[in-house]
Amino acid sequence: MSISVSPSLQRRVRVAARALARHGLVQAWGHCSARIDDQHFLVCASRSMGRIGVGEDGTVVHVDRPLPDGVLGEVRIHQQIYKRRPAVGGICRVMPPVTVALSTLRRLPVPRHGVGAFNAACRFWEDPRLLRDDGLAGELADFMGDAPSLVMRANGVVTVGGSIEMAAGFAWCLEDAARMEERVASVATLADVDAGRLGTGEIALRQVSTGNVFERLWDYMAGGDPEALEGESRFPAPDWGRTCA
Repeated sequence: MSISVSPSLQRRVRVAARALARHGLVQAWGHCSARIDDQHFLVCASRSMGRIGVGEDGTVVHVDRPLPDGVLGEVRIHQQIYKRRPAVGGICRVMPPVTVALSTLRRLPVPRHGVGAFNAACRFWEDPRLLRDDGLAGELADFMGDAPSLVMRANGVVTVGGSIEMAAGFAWCLEDAARMEERVASVATLADVDAGRLGTGEIALRQVSTGNVFERLWDYMAGGDPEALEGESRFPAPDWGRTCA
């Protein structure tokens, strides 16, 4: 049975793909998707995300069936997450350069400033292999749990949100935390670096999305895109996940 996809959702996926590329969160590799219903999602066209054209449609994928011809192998990650997390409405598989660099040292960005607190529950996946089989993708989804983000050692990042715009926002905030980590390490002593992180209580106080925090971030990320329409994006309340002790 053919699944109907609204022009609005197709457009939102394209805008998100180009926004991720515009802000250096993907280069030649990466993909993003948005949920259609319990069984289906829409993934962006299988090409460099910054080169996805106006009107270039994505592909509908079923969460429990083989990937359609031409869909990239790691889209299995999206399938496994959507199956396990009904509140997830969007997923981004990205390659943010500073976060990836830290991952080669087995390090995650530490919450040090406002938006750095947003990914405090980020998980670290040790295995550097591409996830092109269902079993491994399922293991990753289980390991991710309820976190908004997961860093794969030497292999990029997965972020999720209640919408594709929220998932993209979490990706931007994670890379901003990585940039902060890089800058702090360049000027501070080791003791100062350790002392400069936010505490558990401070993280909770900074995990606030009121005041149109994600809406303004999205306006910054998608501003100038030829298909971005005001009022079309969605910003459900974020799920910050449980921060590991």
